[in-house]
Amino acid sequence: MLTKNTKPEAAPSAIALLPLLLFLVLFIGAGLYFQANGVAMAFYQLPSPVAILPAIVLAVLLSKQKLNQTLDTFMAGIGHSNIIAMCLIYLLAGAFASVAKATGGVDATVALGLQFIPSQLLLPGFFVIAAFIATAMGTSMGTIAAVAPIALGIAEEANIDLTLMAGAVMSGALFGDNLSIISDTTIAATRTQGCYMRDKFRENLIFAIPAAIITLVLFTLASKGSAAIPSQQVDVVKVLPYISILILAVSGLNVFVVLALGIVFAGGVGMYSSDYGLVAFTNDIYKGFGNMQEIFVLSMFVGGLAALMQQQGGLAFISQRIENLIRRFSRDTGENSSRAAELGMAGMVALTNTCVANNTVSIVINGDIARELAQQNAVSAKRAASVLDIFACIIQGLIPYGAQALLIASHFKISPLQAVSDVWYCMVLAVVSVIVIVLRPRSH
Repeated sequence: MLTKNTKPEAAPSAIALLPLLLFLVLFIGAGLYFQANGVAMAFYQLPSPVAILPAIVLAVLLSKQKLNQTLDTFMAGIGHSNIIAMCLIYLLAGAFASVAKATGGVDATVALGLQFIPSQLLLPGFFVIAAFIATAMGTSMGTIAAVAPIALGIAEEANIDLTLMAGAVMSGALFGDNLSIISDTTIAATRTQGCYMRDKFRENLIFAIPAAIITLVLFTLASKGSAAIPSQQVDVVKVLPYISILILAVSGLNVFVVLALGIVFAGGVGMYSSDYGLVAFTNDIYKGFGNMQEIFVLSMFVGGLAALMQQQGGLAFISQRIENLIRRFSRDTGENSSRAAELGMAGMVALTNTCVANNTVSIVINGDIARELAQQNAVSAKRAASVLDIFACIIQGLIPYGAQALLIASHFKISPLQAVSDVWYCMVLAVVSVIVIVLRPRSH
């Protein structure tokens, strides 16, 4: 995420990591407190941009620089080109998702998908629908919110186990969120590792496609019961903005151009097919900006905090410890260091996401360290970005206190623990990913 300072970097220091530890303690502690008191969405009661403020203050107090120099370091981290680019992409992605939803794109996509589901294959069918919508929208939460009510009604009519249907919807939503070029996790992973989104997308497919095929087979074998799906009027035109950004992004067009064209296209479709007006279009763009406020602010703060920790030797301390583990693992097992580095990145982001319950935040926090490990151990940027995104996705789908589990549990009236018990895609993806990392030759 950040480049090396021109001044010599401080010696490795565990003390410099105290601000990050404070952030995690506050965020996790608040979540556990609210959960113990039965508060819904317990781990989301304390906004992460607020939880990180005491950590920033502590990092400033620990700095050995003069106050003005410390603040300059912090602001340089916030203003780093990668951070600014990442935040701008967040805004554009939020605007596209907001406009496309307001113009009926989500409803049209769900209706289109329902027309192709055989009545005896409802579980794999909803996995595919959720996967496509999440890939197009770039959000697992938005996908769950759109698909869950329909899936619940059909599951009850067909007498399908609700935990199985919840698992199918969540599996598809996380599959798409992990792959989508406008997902905030993809944006964070590619910007921190310095690779093109199309390259990360293609690399991700190596992990995701086998896992998705296995998951489809499992849900097909588990399918019992059927329900008549009522015929719905499908407006294919409203699905076109989603399809267009997928094609443009994979073709290699600059992501800013892709998202800008997508916003214009979605707005144009709305104006063509309904009474959607210019004022509504501009308001929805602004609403989309607002929807990305939390991750926008947090990314800037994390960028500044990372710069302070880097200057004080905290990131060097982590990198040094992981490098020692990598060298030991490589020596003891005879494996090359790049394979060990990838497993190290996977472990770091998985552990962080277990703590913060936010896959994007966990990627941003580990971005600098992962990039340095990748450069030192001959791991390609696209592979590093994929590993970060994949293992953050895996954990996000399996923690019962994650936003996705809490949301779908509230729709299906089941416990969050039940909600994650059948998220088979994340379980399969974990196994497939470790196998790919261990067995697949390195690429650059």
